[in-house]
Amino acid sequence: MTRINLVLLVAVLASALYLVRTQYESRRLFAELDRATAEARRLDSENERLQVDKRAQATPARVEKLAREQLQMRAATPAITQYVSWSGGAPARTGVRP
Repeated sequence: MTRINLVLLVAVLASALYLVRTQYESRRLFAELDRATAEARRLDSENERLQVDKRAQATPARVEKLAREQLQMRAATPAITQYVSWSGGAPARTGVRP
């Protein structure tokens, strides 16, 4: 009878240790999942912010301002436009077919 009690006691202890280990692993995985979810939310908000910045950088007014200030470009007006005309003769062959 004591042998059965001893076997049952060992089985109960093994079961209890397995349960504790499983609960610990479950809590650890949940905490890791929570951290990963928070990181995903942070990355989503950063991505959205960067998309807004990207749209703001590509506005026509900003592009025109940069062209004027950094590249010293100016808008084409009839006063500064030069027209090139072709005066008779055969067209020059450039290797590109019309």
